[in-house]
Amino acid sequence: MEKAIFQSRTIHLDSLPREQFQVIYEASKAGKVTCACCKEQVTLYLGIQQKPHFQHTSGGWKKECEEFAVKITSSSPTSTQQEDHYIERNGFKIPKSRSIQESTVVEQESWKALDFPKRIPPFEKKQALQSKSLPSGTSLDSAQWEAVSTIQGPLLILAGAGSGKTRVLTARTAYMIKEQGIDPKQIMLVTFTAKAAKEMKERLTENGWLTPNDLRSLVVGTFHSIFYKMVMHHEPARWNHGNLLKYDWQREQIIKEAGRELGIDEKEFAYDQALQQIGYWKNTLTPPNAVKPKDEWEERAHFMYMYYENKKLERGKFDFDDMLVGCYEMLKQNPSLLDKYQQRFHYFLIDEFQDINKVQYELMKMLSAHTNNLCVVGDDDQSIYAFRGSDPSFILGFPQEYPTCKVVSLEQNYRSTHSIVASANKVISRNKERHTKKMSAMYDNKLLPSFFYPYDEEEEATMIVNDMKERIAEGAKPSDFAILYRTNTSSRAVFERLSQSNLPFVIEQDSESFYQRRIVKTMLSFLRLSLNPNHTEAISDLLLALFLKQSALNDLKAMSILEDCSFVQALPKLTNIHPFQVKKLKKIVPLFATLKNVKPIVAIEMIERDMGFDDFIKKRGNEGNMIDKGSDDVRDLKVSAKRFQSTEDFLTHVDHMIAMNKEMKELSKKYHDAITLTTIHRAKGLEYKHVYVLSAVDGSIPHDYALEANRNGEIGPLEEERRLMYVAMTRAKESLFVSIPDMRRGKKANRSRFLTPLL
Repeated sequence: MEKAIFQSRTIHLDSLPREQFQVIYEASKAGKVTCACCKEQVTLYLGIQQKPHFQHTSGGWKKECEEFAVKITSSSPTSTQQEDHYIERNGFKIPKSRSIQESTVVEQESWKALDFPKRIPPFEKKQALQSKSLPSGTSLDSAQWEAVSTIQGPLLILAGAGSGKTRVLTARTAYMIKEQGIDPKQIMLVTFTAKAAKEMKERLTENGWLTPNDLRSLVVGTFHSIFYKMVMHHEPARWNHGNLLKYDWQREQIIKEAGRELGIDEKEFAYDQALQQIGYWKNTLTPPNAVKPKDEWEERAHFMYMYYENKKLERGKFDFDDMLVGCYEMLKQNPSLLDKYQQRFHYFLIDEFQDINKVQYELMKMLSAHTNNLCVVGDDDQSIYAFRGSDPSFILGFPQEYPTCKVVSLEQNYRSTHSIVASANKVISRNKERHTKKMSAMYDNKLLPSFFYPYDEEEEATMIVNDMKERIAEGAKPSDFAILYRTNTSSRAVFERLSQSNLPFVIEQDSESFYQRRIVKTMLSFLRLSLNPNHTEAISDLLLALFLKQSALNDLKAMSILEDCSFVQALPKLTNIHPFQVKKLKKIVPLFATLKNVKPIVAIEMIERDMGFDDFIKKRGNEGNMIDKGSDDVRDLKVSAKRFQSTEDFLTHVDHMIAMNKEMKELSKKYHDAITLTTIHRAKGLEYKHVYVLSAVDGSIPHDYALEANRNGEIGPLEEERRLMYVAMTRAKESLFVSIPDMRRGKKANRSRFLTPLL
């Protein structure tokens, strides 16, 4: 049905503004929308597979109601039909026939049906390319066998998504030991994660390839675990595990000391980003004296870098990055020690070579220089960690670095369907800096990737959750699904929708609640103080936005007691601040009482415009972070707030979501069958039957910072963003859904340029 009754008014979906669909949907879920014929409750269907429509909550299809809806549509001038002749603007109805500033009227976005990729080549069933069967029963195709059996000299294995990379690495290791008689003590197999190292060991034993003794002799581990053992063996006092700065808060403590020396308030600086920058400098072998800061933020980070390194040295501490840098320096400064390790190790295998950074690359080059038996496995199309020092130029330039190297391409995808693989190929082929390759799939299910068009983030989340509910009702398991997004903030709406559903889900452990982000929390402090002028935590958060030091908190507490007034009323009574600050505080304090009496979205706009938050964002809203900007957080907060009619209701929702985020961290440990919410970066190496990719629009993916770099003539960031899209698409095994919202962060959005080859 296209019609229903809400608040004694006839709602017609054809003329209802798209931005109202989510409002009506939530009202219908609350039982506030009824059938125009039988007066029973109806709900608005918002999903991916069908056009929005009203359906009876009790279930079933009622012919008489459908006929009634058609009859009143064609014969009676209902309020909805009358509204078809009008456009509502600022509370007034303007006749459509009027020509007053016609060009300024924005057309309401209409519903768009599912779209599918164009010009996908037909699937051609290929003969399985199995040319070798190992004693364990493991079968390899011809390219995999070539990678396994090429033992001597440098070897580059270009392992495309889903091409059986882990199978090849484990089979190659077993082949070297069992078929070629190579002593396992001479082999070093390096992975990027402890999970990958564990999986390698399990496969080597489960398949019966290696004996427990063989496995003990073989050196398998991450870069950090292997090289830490080396420095620990030779300098146990310096590298004692008790001296490791294991947690981020330990490292932050040191750079916050540096911040205090610079006079930076603890809440005024993105220390986590400074730590990331310091890690980048160390992983690219850039010591403090070689850093050339590009701006004021990097000057501060550089000072913290120097301070951090000096304090670690004074206190005898080290961090994870020091393990690699320390090993590199130890081997470089001790040729005889390097020679001993070269006598021990003759064969080197490196997994995920596209993610290698400079210090890791230089270490492996040193260790393998005597034999050049260096086998590297990776996919340059999946190099997505530049922010932490990974450099795709190492895998791209490997054939130049080792002119005698053999290159084997694994181009058979055993994970995804033909249409997913072919679509991903079309996307990634636009990158210029890459090894030429073209993946092909082993099977197809005739399901094309689907592109759907929600109005905004809220409707996007609703459509996805409802689609998963439908599929689970048809027999799918929650663990079959993954929702992927570019940055953690993009998960806000879908997290909230899942929290309100009965579906089990897990979200990556280190992601904080959107509402606890620095800028968001500061904005919310205004709203909290409008309801409770003595909210202690809120007044502490507010000081940052008013450019007051945290020491002012004690003055406010004292003033509120002496003057018998609230914290908010005490603000203009502060004495140790500049006259212009007093003037500003006197202006904004009366506005707090107004905030609680207007809709949250209006209150937020008042805080921005009339209470100085815009100035705060301009000065403090970025802090050197290319990815997460304060102004974006404010726009995201507006999208969330617009659904609520009162500040009190909005803050109740906020507190519930903060609590849910904390609860999910505990529940995630218990769920064995749950939907996965994760960033694309964290999804790399994983696979799911059904994948949803959020917000495939310019500004999201590709991210704004990459678009800006591209405008300045730098193509690297944009190519990495395209690789991110490729990684997201190739996580899907059976079905792929890509969302292209019409609005993002309250503004008109443009479809991601990465989808141009498909649509």
